Parts: sequence; C-alpha cells; structure tokens
Amino acid sequence: MGLLVKDKQVVVPGDVLADDLGFIPGFGTYRNNNNLVCSRLGLVNVEGKVLKIIPLSGKYLPRRNDIVIARVFDILMAGWRVDINSPYSAVLSSKETAEYIERNDDLSKHFDLDEYLVCKVTNVTSQNLIDVSTRDQGLRKLRGGRIIRVNTHKVPRIIGKKGSMVSMIKQASNCRIIVGQNGLVWIDGEPDKENIAVNAIRKIEVESHMSGLTDRMKTYLEETTGVKISLSEGGDYNGLQ
Repeated sequence: MGLLVKDKQVVVPGDVLADDLGFIPGFGTYRNNNNLVCSRLGLVNVEGKVLKIIPLSGKYLPRRNDIVIARVFDILMAGWRVDINSPYSAVLSSKETAEYIERNDDLSKHFDLDEYLVCKVTNVTSQNLIDVSTRDQGLRKLRGGRIIRVNTHKVPRIIGKKGSMVSMIKQASNCRIIVGQNGLVWIDGEPDKENIAVNAIRKIEVESHMSGLTDRMKTYLEETTGVKISLSEGGDYNGLQ
C-alpha cells in the first residue's frame, strides 16, 4: 500500500506510517519488518521518501550555529552562565564578547543577572557542554521589549520560509522581532503593537499543523491591523533581521 499517513498528520507511538521498504525512517520513527512505525507523539513530515516526526512538545536541544535568546543566571570568574531553555545551560566566555574586557573587570557591568542576550551557539560537546558567543554582528544584549516562550518545535513555522512569516508580523505590528531557535522570542514596539505580534505568534503555534497557514495569517494580520502585507521573502533568514 505504501504511505499510510498524510503530511502534517498527528500520530502517536505505534502508528504504522508506511508498509513499504522504499520509505526511509527519520527522526521519531523506526522500522519493524516491512513497516515504518512512529515512536513519539508529533506531526508526520514527509520529505520525498524520508518520514520523520516533528514533536509537539519538548525542550530545546542546542546545535552549533543556532541563534538563541539566553538569560544570564550566574556570573563566573571569566564569563557568564546562561539559560538557553534547554536541559543544559551554556557558558559565554568574556573572550567571546564584541568588546574587549579587562582581566578582573566587574563582569556585571557588561551583562548582569537576569538580562537577556541574543547569541550564537559555537560548540556542543558529547558531554552536553555548550558554548555561546556574542561576537558576530547583531548579537548583543536585548534592551526593552518583552520575551515570550513558544514551543521550540514550532519555531520554523513562526519564522516561515526564508523569514516570510516573521516578516509579515513585523510589517503588521511595526515591531522588532528576534525568534530564537530555542523557543524564546523578543518583541519590541509600542505596547499595543507588541500585543498584535504576540497574538499572531500564538495563532501560528495553534494552527501550525494546518495547510494554507501563510495565506491565513496574511488575511488575519491585514484584517486585524488594516496594513497591506507583502509576501516577498527577504533572502536567507539568520534570525537577526
């Protein structure tokens, strides 16, 4: 029979996704004889002959070069320990900041406790030791605005293809928005405009598994704000635009 499920269909552990050896098991699936079986709750993602599961919940697992939003929760001798919404914390070395920091300088003058930073994951070891950096362009301390948490597995839908979805929200709300791969989103604008952005992001979270999401969000944002939305894509999205 071949493929037994549809793309973006909700499945649970034990569901048979395909009964054809031509299909390849990806994340969240395994082979049982001729069958390809789901091993976790989530949405089916069909990419050619590869079937994988997009989890509906779960903590962020860091990967090198991810752009994340981090909260400082400890000041070390030569850097900071930050919460990246993961089971594992990360370390920002004082050598990995954009500005030169003198030895024995008061590090709290640069990044203090409970401040939020946008940074890049530079290293993840097999022992889950994680390093981050703020040395690249656009990486910095976040001032003002608000931080919201989203399901980490919905981040790609919130960003959209080449940043198309977040671009629409920016157009409609006139807010600055940074979507961290770790499920934290920074929104900065007028309070009522921030609310528009938050509501749009929450709507995407709820409806991310449904087809036609981009057109539906365009209509929603235009009706909510009266702003005409352009669907043009802005090149490769790096999370900081």
